Amino acid sequence: MGAALSCLPTLVAAKSQSARAALPPQVETLLTASALGLTNFGLIAQPTGGNPRPLVSLNPDQPFQFASTTKLVTTLAALDLLGPDYRWRTQAYLDGMLHGGRLLGDLVIVGGGDVSLSSDALRTWFVELRERGLQEIWGDVVLDRFAFSLNEDDHANTPPPALDRPGYARPDALMLDEGVLRVALHTGPKRTTSVRLAPNQSDLAVVNRVTAGSGCSATAQLEESNLSPRLVVRGAWSPACGDREIAQLALSHAELTQGAVSELWRDAGGGRIRGRVRSRTGAGTEPDTSVPRGLDGDPLQPWATHASPPLSSLIRDINKSSDNLAARSVFLSLASDFPHRPATLPAARERVTAWLRGQGLKDDAIAVDNGSGLSPTEKGAPRALVQLLLNAWQAPYAQTFVDSLPIAGVDGTLGRRMANGPAAGRAYLKTGTTSEARALAGYVKAHSGRTYALAAIVNHPQAAAATPVLDGVVEWIAANG
Repeated sequence: MGAALSCLPTLVAAKSQSARAALPPQVETLLTASALGLTNFGLIAQPTGGNPRPLVSLNPDQPFQFASTTKLVTTLAALDLLGPDYRWRTQAYLDGMLHGGRLLGDLVIVGGGDVSLSSDALRTWFVELRERGLQEIWGDVVLDRFAFSLNEDDHANTPPPALDRPGYARPDALMLDEGVLRVALHTGPKRTTSVRLAPNQSDLAVVNRVTAGSGCSATAQLEESNLSPRLVVRGAWSPACGDREIAQLALSHAELTQGAVSELWRDAGGGRIRGRVRSRTGAGTEPDTSVPRGLDGDPLQPWATHASPPLSSLIRDINKSSDNLAARSVFLSLASDFPHRPATLPAARERVTAWLRGQGLKDDAIAVDNGSGLSPTEKGAPRALVQLLLNAWQAPYAQTFVDSLPIAGVDGTLGRRMANGPAAGRAYLKTGTTSEARALAGYVKAHSGRTYALAAIVNHPQAAAATPVLDGVVEWIAANG
């Protein structure tokens, strides 16, 4: 016993020296100067060349809130499970006879979870439908969004949608322009100022209260009037202001899409829609499939299909700009049997958890909720995130993934960070930002020629103060790694 106790100081000293070796003095000085406490930082930088010894390591197995670096888990799982060429499909069904260019029934548009569907793309698709022979619709245009099956409990850990916070919009199987109504002012002849909407809304009244003043200040606000919404635009706008977007308002997906379809059909040169644009209520649809059925009860066959850009294009948007809605939509699409059966969040979580096991991680290494980082429950160990990055470096889609990451001092959410230091153009990192978290994760190509997989996270009420600290760590790795 005495001999064992006599060795204890030596063991403690050895452990302390090991910890200091994994945390270089310059890096420790950076972290200490933040005054946020070393226990609130999680760091690990490990070479991609197979050397298991980390260059930097601090609390690598402690769970941290990932913030938007959670999107790395989502996009890597999607690349592996779906493939870079995967596309989402929006389909048109004819519930009636097409005769002489007239559809004697309903046009059913079934959403397939394409978060990239824009009003321009939908207008172009409508032109293609006309070229195929559909000129007039004598019934309704029915919008079917059953490919995503969500309930209120699914959103318990995420901020609620708000008109002024487009980033909080919730996933939907049939969305348009990510649920964002853009309001712009146009200066016309005789100093008149008109309001323009993108996409145009058939049932939204616009009240223009803009005066021909000397300033360039205007606001747009949705208001209720006689139980119907109206858009009221106020302010002063001179001819010198020119054309300018003044607001982006987040509408419900059902409201925005339903209001835009008839306008886009008209813009595409389509003939009259005799019925109305409405959402499918569920009648005639089997509960376990998103394929609509006709009046005879038989499944309808798709008449036309619009395919999204490939996944490789979408993950670039997700990671470069940290698109929450796109990340949540891709995450849902990972549910087993999607799109043959409606996607649910529990099914998506289950499949991603199984994928993480296949990556060599334990079930408690990384927790995902909706795949965007908006939920504070999305957290994990920095070492686990680096393990995913090391695996991805060897994967066939490695270049596609690296190309999706923001580049320090060049583009995306890192366009203005580390622009004049040793990491400029050499750090490919996803950023993460919440009120109590800051994070960076990805790859750093050091001047030595070695590349490091990195996860650098701080969780603290004053986490914002650590942004330059994390940048400093990246720059140290770029210069000394």
